Amino acid sequence: MTKRRFAIAPPPPVAVLWALFAILILAIVISLMFGRYAVPPRELLDILLGRNSSGDGFGKDTAHAVLFNIRLPRILLACMVGACLSTAGASYQGVFQNPMASPDILGAAQGAAFGAALGILIGGNSGLITFLAFSLSLVSVALVFAISKRARGKQVLTLILSGIMVSSLFAAGTSFVKLVADPSNQLPSITYWLMGSLAGAKTSDLGFLAVMMLVGITPLMLLRWRLNLLTLSDDEARSMGVNTRLTRIIVITCASFITAAAVSVSGLIGWVGLVIPHLCRMLVGNDFKHLLPTSLLFGALFMLIVDNVSRNLLPSEIPIGILTAFVGAPFFLWLITRRGEPQ
Repeated sequence: MTKRRFAIAPPPPVAVLWALFAILILAIVISLMFGRYAVPPRELLDILLGRNSSGDGFGKDTAHAVLFNIRLPRILLACMVGACLSTAGASYQGVFQNPMASPDILGAAQGAAFGAALGILIGGNSGLITFLAFSLSLVSVALVFAISKRARGKQVLTLILSGIMVSSLFAAGTSFVKLVADPSNQLPSITYWLMGSLAGAKTSDLGFLAVMMLVGITPLMLLRWRLNLLTLSDDEARSMGVNTRLTRIIVITCASFITAAAVSVSGLIGWVGLVIPHLCRMLVGNDFKHLLPTSLLFGALFMLIVDNVSRNLLPSEIPIGILTAFVGAPFFLWLITRRGEPQ
């Protein structure tokens, strides 16, 4: 007599999206309470509602300043950075039809690293460093497009190869800047930036990244159903009224745009754009109609959790890039050994 196996049906994608949204809101509220200065739940509620409170431990005014000037900007910035990187990663994987594609595949991350290192070298303030990181990140992607356009062969392959080459050039430039930087002041700053951190998040960073997200993510969400058609041959996609070349250009441009914006305010944070889309596929499948918004929410939640660990685990803050590597690399190894290859 054979035993029957009862498979548990996966939850509907819409239910997964609402669940992730609710968990993200709950995580934001909890994150507001934890830190070097703990804020009790009742006092947090009083501050958020604008009610009078006697405060607990270090006074209402100090708690208000910590929450709205330090903790809330950092929490929101972590969510936006994670959302940008994971959405960009899912978009790249769809365009290139490659599960190993990540936000730094076209050199955006290395371009930003060189720009930030250059800004630190010339003694620029945080605004100039962010501007140079963002600008040179876009320059690196533009170089990749220009080189691949003149190269022979398949467009997707030449884009990837051009991205590898441009990344190597900017990485060499960053190494040279580190070589000539002041070892007692500038070099530690460059090294810390390259490890990724959200310490010192400002409202100006929030405003900048919010505008860049609106410009970059909106077209991706509007075109997400067309990403499914890129799995077909170009002839089949054209027969369905989709211009594959134009779609690829728009998606790559928007994904590179939000990658450049995120990296310019957070430093180099790896694995988020590579691992989170794979986790989301396990939840909602390969349909980009649901995969992109799920990646956005899951990426925001993941980065928020990692940032909480970064600022609370040890007396001194741990760079986020180190933590994402500790989480991402073992997970990806498990994914490869479990399925044979990333799906």
